[in-house]
Amino acid sequence: MVSYKVIISPKALSQLEQCVDYVHYKLKNRIAAESILRDVHNTRQELLVVAGSLKLCEHPSLRAKGYRAIRLQRHDYVLLYRTEGSNAYVEGFYHLTQDYENLFSSDL
Repeated sequence: MVSYKVIISPKALSQLEQCVDYVHYKLKNRIAAESILRDVHNTRQELLVVAGSLKLCEHPSLRAKGYRAIRLQRHDYVLLYRTEGSNAYVEGFYHLTQDYENLFSSDL
């Protein structure tokens, strides 16, 4: 069984921070913001083991580059990532209501 090293890109970290800041400061819900952070942490821990086994994205250019998505367990967000050797590179954080595959592919 491969154990992956999970590396979160500055872009994905920024997207996560914007989301958490919005929930915490704009919606004034510190508990929900902390819950999202815990869920991301738990999903990151899950990626350590399952990163290479999840299905590839549907978008053709993302699929060609080996991108996959993993949904957070308790919140409606996904992490977009790719694997390279024993590394899993998380490169996007999106809400499920967003057209995240098209948004992400247009940024590549």
